[in-house]
Amino acid sequence: MPVETDFRVSINYKQILRIAMPIAFAIMVPQINFITNNIFLGRLSEKALAVAGITGVYYLIFAVIGNGLNNGLQSLIARRAGENKIDAIGNLFAQGVRIAIVLSIAGILITWFIAPFILRFSLHNEETVTMAISFLRVRILGLVFLYLYQMRNAVLVGTNQSKYLIIGTATEAIVNIILDYSFIYGKLGLPELGFTGAAYASVIAEACGLFSIFLVIHYKGIGKKLMLFNNFRLDKASLKLILVQSTPLIAQYGISIITWEFFYILIEHHGSRALAISNTMRNIFGFFGCFTWAFAATTNTMVSNIIGQGLSERVTELIRKIIRLSLFFSVTVGIVINLIPATVLSVYGQDVSFIIEAIPVLRVVSIAMIIMSIGTIWLNAVTGTGNTKMNLLIELFAIFFYSIYVYVVLEWKNMSILYGWGSEWLYWICMFIPSYLYIKSNKWVGKKI
Repeated sequence: MPVETDFRVSINYKQILRIAMPIAFAIMVPQINFITNNIFLGRLSEKALAVAGITGVYYLIFAVIGNGLNNGLQSLIARRAGENKIDAIGNLFAQGVRIAIVLSIAGILITWFIAPFILRFSLHNEETVTMAISFLRVRILGLVFLYLYQMRNAVLVGTNQSKYLIIGTATEAIVNIILDYSFIYGKLGLPELGFTGAAYASVIAEACGLFSIFLVIHYKGIGKKLMLFNNFRLDKASLKLILVQSTPLIAQYGISIITWEFFYILIEHHGSRALAISNTMRNIFGFFGCFTWAFAATTNTMVSNIIGQGLSERVTELIRKIIRLSLFFSVTVGIVINLIPATVLSVYGQDVSFIIEAIPVLRVVSIAMIIMSIGTIWLNAVTGTGNTKMNLLIELFAIFFYSIYVYVVLEWKNMSILYGWGSEWLYWICMFIPSYLYIKSNKWVGKKI
């Protein structure tokens, strides 16, 4: 059938911002959800805020597995969009949904039957273990909604329609905030569930976000235009292609966050206060890193798209343009949070001593965000070239040095968490160097996906 729509991108700042800004706000809304959870829980108790660090990173392990699938699929869809093969996009989407459902069921089973043994073995505080297990057994039920919801990223970003992302995430945010308040404190006629109430709120919010975004895809005619729902029959060739492309990314992201969970377990050995401070750092890192991650996702899809157009020689030019924008946003954010650190930290409802202890760590984290704003762009450029196995190798390289560092600093030498968070500097430097060298080597030129 004739193609009526052209999803090929151009290489300029306007195009970059047109793709990246909606992604940034779409990423920011879930971060607002997470921060809202922690603000409500922080006002419940310091213990609840501390345990939220463990449960949050655990759920993030499975969330980024879905993100790995999403990014691999996004790269494939962007390549087909660059080649103007629109009829292939719907088939890729259908096979991606199959994989997402299987992965979500596996995550639920692991959390219910295996995770409790791991948590009891690794954590020192029995109350922390009990709270974490009861929370996660509810929270993990939202995984199927999250994974299907992430598929909209692959479709909308991969076809240069990221402006629609905000609708689903805004719906999720509004529902989550209302239900957080209601379930945690027993308001608006709902039961008072305390810490576990945040889990129920998040699951329902993810389901509402999924429903709203598929309504958008339907009523905007995107599903019909891309033939998303025309054929859900099993296509082994496309299924294999997605798995080949996404599995290294799934492994990469999963290993990364599992290592971060290891970091938080070591932090837990330093006490509830250290864990609570580190949880606020993750909130801040996540919220203010939204622009950087948006530019990273933009790098993936634009690099793949222009390679599909036969413009491989302009990839480095594109990367440098994206880095300039990414650096601008990260440096601006770094300056702001260093000028008003106490104001940023005060939203969690903790005492003055908590804020005083947290400020030096916040300064370390702000510098890490600037380093990340460069490293993650080069890393996602590697993803866009289609060599996701190289992404996995780069991740393993960085994780090796990261894991040694955090163990020596936090466990062996029992040093302050201030030095522990310095691991983020090391991690992103180790991600940047091999990514940069690979792109500059041009070994990816001519790779077909």
